[in-house]
Amino acid sequence: MSILIKGGMVVTQNLDRKIMDADIYIDENFITEINRNISVEADHVIDARNRIVMPGLINTHTHVGMSMFRGAVEDMQLDRFLEKTFKLDAQRTEEDIYYSSLLSMAEMIRTGTTSFLDLYYDEHIVARAVEKSGMRGFLSWVTLDREFTTQKGEPLKNAEEFISSHRGKERVVPSIGFQGVYVCSDETLLKGKEIAERYGVIEHMHLSETRKEVYDYLKKKNKRPVEHLKEINFLSNNLVAAHTVWLTVREIDYLGQSGVSVSHNPVSNMKLGTGGAAPVPEMMKRNVNVTLGTDSSVTNNNLDMFDVMKTAGLMHKNDRWDASVLPSQSILDFATINAAKALKVSSLLGSIEEGKLADIIILDPFPSGIPLKKENIVANIVYALKGLNVTHTIVDGRILMSSGVIRSFDVGEVLSFMEKI
Repeated sequence: MSILIKGGMVVTQNLDRKIMDADIYIDENFITEINRNISVEADHVIDARNRIVMPGLINTHTHVGMSMFRGAVEDMQLDRFLEKTFKLDAQRTEEDIYYSSLLSMAEMIRTGTTSFLDLYYDEHIVARAVEKSGMRGFLSWVTLDREFTTQKGEPLKNAEEFISSHRGKERVVPSIGFQGVYVCSDETLLKGKEIAERYGVIEHMHLSETRKEVYDYLKKKNKRPVEHLKEINFLSNNLVAAHTVWLTVREIDYLGQSGVSVSHNPVSNMKLGTGGAAPVPEMMKRNVNVTLGTDSSVTNNNLDMFDVMKTAGLMHKNDRWDASVLPSQSILDFATINAAKALKVSSLLGSIEEGKLADIIILDPFPSGIPLKKENIVANIVYALKGLNVTHTIVDGRILMSSGVIRSFDVGEVLSFMEKI
């Protein structure tokens, strides 16, 4: 299949952050030409005049199988939140997880996310939903000590079996995850790391999300979580650490020196009342690769990455009493090229360039992104636009949504299931 996108203002996110008025030609699943006035036949022609064309957003931390719990676990600190969600999780069926995952994917497609990094058990069910939806899913099977899990079987064995059986798929990329240091012994962490290294996959975990988590761990180990993880040689450039709110400068240095990427989840952290703000400016100064995540629809209540971008900017400007502390361009980088780097797919995703995979979204900026000018387009993407401004979502050269309508699967089937719950 071929697609020709005509006449859009293209925010490339390439090395030069070039913004241009151009056409884009997609052949099968790759971008093959970016130029003015491309004159070729195509199976689909999209008129993008007066619209923004940009890379699809990449959500680096979520739990897509939890959307059926949206609004069900409110106004609780993280420890009580986890206690309740673990109980809810233990009662779920495979159908619950499958349709919850599809509902999350419908929301992400509708709001311009093309790839996501998930952390959950039963990722083989989530993988089925990914294949149905047309999205790109980086799926981390969560592990923890056997005594704490509701999983059937041994979590580490489950994760390895998932990775082994799902390697080589086009849009499903398996990996291993860890719930957090509060339920993962050193043995679990290091065995999981060994599995990741053996299969050449990334690792994904919650880390230093709350003050209570950090200080409880300090009492137990006489070390803060990141300090201890460095001591046992767990940190590496394979790791994507979600939240990382309660860090010292020394710990940030350890993350930067080890090449760890972080997933900043400002909406979720504020909703859970974790306090403070993740030290993102310090991370940037110390070469930590910062990305953005929504977290689940339970702690965030939506999966709109535009909402996350805006919140990230506002949080840090206000927290530092400095409107210049986090530029719009950096925030857009978090959600695109930085995320691709964290997922080890920089050569294929994160920017609109010839030779890269065609994961592209198109936005109608009216009225909130008008006037549409090159000098204000990035600021308007971050602060003015919403996911509902997205008109087209293209993943792997396939149109998943056009004119605001999801085409890749029957959303009505998902809604019919949710009505029965």
